[in-house]
Amino acid sequence: MQVTETLSEGLKRAYKVVLPVDDLARRLDSQLVEMKDKVRINGFRPGKVPVDHLKKMYGRQVMADVLQDAVNEVNRKIVEDHKIRLAGEPKIDIEGGDEGVKKAIEVQGDLAFTVNLEVLPKFEVGSFDDVAVERLVVEPGDDEVNDALNRMAEQSRPFVAKEGAAAKGDKVTIDFVGKLDGVPFEGGAGTDTPLTLGSGQFIPGFEDQLEGAAKGDERAVTVTFPAEYQAPHLAGKEAVFDVTVKGVEAPGELKLDDEFAKTLGLESLDKLKEAIRDNIKREFDQISREKLKRELLDALDKKYNFELPPGLVEQEFNGIWGQVKSEQERTKKTFEDEGTTEEAAKADYQRIAERRVRLGLVLAEVGEQAKVEVSNEELSQAIIERARQYRGQEKAIWDYYQKNPDAVAAQIRAPLFEEKVIDVVVSKAKVTDKTVSKEELLKPIEDDAKA
Repeated sequence: MQVTETLSEGLKRAYKVVLPVDDLARRLDSQLVEMKDKVRINGFRPGKVPVDHLKKMYGRQVMADVLQDAVNEVNRKIVEDHKIRLAGEPKIDIEGGDEGVKKAIEVQGDLAFTVNLEVLPKFEVGSFDDVAVERLVVEPGDDEVNDALNRMAEQSRPFVAKEGAAAKGDKVTIDFVGKLDGVPFEGGAGTDTPLTLGSGQFIPGFEDQLEGAAKGDERAVTVTFPAEYQAPHLAGKEAVFDVTVKGVEAPGELKLDDEFAKTLGLESLDKLKEAIRDNIKREFDQISREKLKRELLDALDKKYNFELPPGLVEQEFNGIWGQVKSEQERTKKTFEDEGTTEEAAKADYQRIAERRVRLGLVLAEVGEQAKVEVSNEELSQAIIERARQYRGQEKAIWDYYQKNPDAVAAQIRAPLFEEKVIDVVVSKAKVTDKTVSKEELLKPIEDDAKA
């Protein structure tokens, strides 16, 4: 076997490999000899099938496997001998194309091919003393706690049957059938559906047209689906719903006291408020964490500048661009609708792809140096939490991840690893706590990098 480096430019490497036909023949014969004791062929005793007969029957099939194993062996040897850190799978270019492969399979000539590689860049992580970020801190006020308590109370409020017309705040029980141009559409019907008027639960305008309705009334409710509606075939369309009111209920009295708290599993109203405050604090802390992480990634993006593997960038860009085009197909929007052009959009998403690859490499290097690991226990707990997000489908979600290790790696392990690495960087960076208002905390991030 001959291996010759033919390219070493930036992060690209290429090696010319020649596997002599004699070596291939020996490999083939070795495989066929191993087959003798395994195959069963009529007319021959076990282990007595002549190698020449096996070669005639299985030679081409076995040789194809021999070639694949030989190529894989060469790839491993190149990586090990040159201490290469691969940025992606090697690409193989067979000399002579299909004809070259055919000659090798038929053991009529050497197999010559080129192994094209991309290697990971080398860079120094260094310290993070020069990385300064702010952590936004918000303490829940009494107003937030009381608002949350009132919302909780409204969800638990009892309703009592009411005679006469329904008003805003009343609950109606309805049957309905939605139609487009007189034809019922999928997902547009419901039976014994509870609806609190004024809740905004249904399409804008729907609930308003049921005010004044009484039990037994039938109404034709005309509404227009929002242009951004989740179902593209309904977006912007006018629909008529045939509605039958089967019952009207008025909100009953609800006292916010210790007894109410006990219905929710807390011993007193004070304990309920304390639990609500803790929950709001966790939500605020999570938002603060996301903003801190974004600011930190922005700082790291500016801190590091090194050559990126073109293949990784292309792969990332293709993934992003595929999502963009799918979203356009779903919403029926064009680049012109968004005030840009396809060329400008591609340039923006190219920069985003480069940013993601750069940050991914930096975080991977930090994680490796800090010996960051994700334990099996952490993975299992994360999968359980993911499954809990899909009520009624918990077992299906769990089974999916048990059967799809690649999905576990990409959707569970990778995010956990990233969060752990972020913790490492935060622990070494200059982090200043800044007390801010709830409004400032909730202010949207300028999404110019889309990290």
